[in-house]
Formats: sequence, C-alpha cells, structure tokens
Amino acid sequence: MNPRVSNQKTAALTLVEVLVVICVIAVLVALLLPAKPRYRPPQQGQCVQNLKQIGIAYLVWADDHNGKFPMQVSVTNGGTMESNNGRNAWLNFLVMSNELNTPKLLVCPQDKEDQPPANEFSWQLAGHVSYFVGLDASKNHPHMFLSGDDSLAIGGVPVKSCLLELSTNAPITWTEERHFFSGNIVFADGNVEMLPGYALTNSLQQTSVATNRLAIP
Repeated sequence: MNPRVSNQKTAALTLVEVLVVICVIAVLVALLLPAKPRYRPPQQGQCVQNLKQIGIAYLVWADDHNGKFPMQVSVTNGGTMESNNGRNAWLNFLVMSNELNTPKLLVCPQDKEDQPPANEFSWQLAGHVSYFVGLDASKNHPHMFLSGDDSLAIGGVPVKSCLLELSTNAPITWTEERHFFSGNIVFADGNVEMLPGYALTNSLQQTSVATNRLAIP
C-alpha cells in the first residue's frame, strides 16, 4: 500500500514570531511579579529606628528650651554646654531621659563594644552609647549632623573617644565592622539617612558651616 501524501501545509512559527512571543511573556512576568524589596538586615533597621527616636527626643527637648538642643544650654539650666567633650557625650542623652524613655535606644544592635545597653539613665550610660553627638547642631541649619553611628574613620583610621572637629572637606568614612562601610545619621531637622562612606564628606559640605564638632563617646 502506498502511503497517503497530504498536500496541507503544517503551520509553524517563524523565528521572528517566536522572539516576539518570548518578549511579550517576559514583559507580562515583569509586570505581574511584585518588585523585590531591598534587603536591609534587621539590626540595621533597628539602628535607624533608634536614631529616629533620638531625633524626636532632641526636638521635643529643644521645644521646651527655646529651640535649643542640650549642647547649647548651660548646665545650670539643664543642658550640657560646659561639659561637652568626647568622653562625656553620654551626658547629652542623660539630660533627655524623659524624652528617650529607655537607654536601650542608645546602643546599636550591631555595636559589639557597647553591648549590652545600660539598665537605667545614670552614670551607667558611659560606655553604653553607640552614637556621637553633633555639638554644633542647630535647628537653624537642618542639614547639620545631630547624632549618628560613632563608627567613624578619618583617612581610614577608626576614630576613638574624642572631640572631633571636622572641616567640610575632611576625609571621613565609616568603618567596616558595624554596617559594612555605611552608617546612619540623624540631622538637625530630625531626618534620618543611611549614608555610604563616600557620601559623608559631601554631606558635611551641605551643613552650611565651616566646622562640625562631634563628641565621640
């Protein structure tokens, strides 16, 4: 028996049509799938929340003291003006104990050196603070550094407890240990940002002042 031969042509997609179908499917998948959120380690998120609360505490305290932060108010009036240096940075948080509510806010979860947090607002805060104090921060200059991670480095050398004076072109960066060459800062307007090390000097230049003094605890 001879095989039957059909004259009907078999339908087939051309190469161009196949590529078009693939592109359409890729576009649909991209539109339907939710965007993947940027991963942030939970400890880093907690550090941001700590600084948001610290920023609020500063602003509330200032509202009760003629718009001035503790660093600009005399000790006799409840501030820390005459006491500020690197080792006494914790005093600025002590005078804001009512606004902060808990000393746990003062230690970054990724700061191994200052763990655990102090149990109460007292001299125990010394050695249990992860954040610097911007001594020159003013509500009149919203971009000035108010507080932030004290894991700073100058020219690649980690900064120890001190009173650090920074010009606007200071070669300041973050160390690797806490947030892997990044860090968090709360500005004088209460805004909190996570900044990579290369952005710190540029951020200093936006403060509108020649020198920023930071008390490093």
